Amino acid sequence: QVQLEESGGGLVQAGGSLRLSCAASGRTFSSYHMDWFRQAPGKEREFVAAISWTGGSTAYANSVKGRFTISRDNAKNTVYLQMNSLKPEDTAVYYCAAGPRSVRAGVKAEYDYWGQGTQVTVSS
Repeated sequence: QVQLEESGGGLVQAGGSLRLSCAASGRTFSSYHMDWFRQAPGKEREFVAAISWTGGSTAYANSVKGRFTISRDNAKNTVYLQMNSLKPEDTAVYYCAAGPRSVRAGVKAEYDYWGQGTQVTVSS
């Protein structure tokens, strides 16, 4: 009974930045881990970033460490992904996902809710 909606995707040049948002409704936002995944054409959906329900702990895929930052604003029921120094290989549909506090970051089967995705395209 949680609905997730991503926004903020678009076309950006290599080296540029985008900020993605995922708005949640239907449940108490702070009860869930809210994490980001992405899926490029011809590839499996892969883990990008995770944040604990308190916002106190984060985890990142090696490919985005130092460039992406995940955060959440429980008052707005929203999780964010700030993406800096974007590379063409970051091009993908980005999805947010919600799971219980016990979820292991990046284990797709353990997430209960998924958004519909937002397209990010990075030109060279």
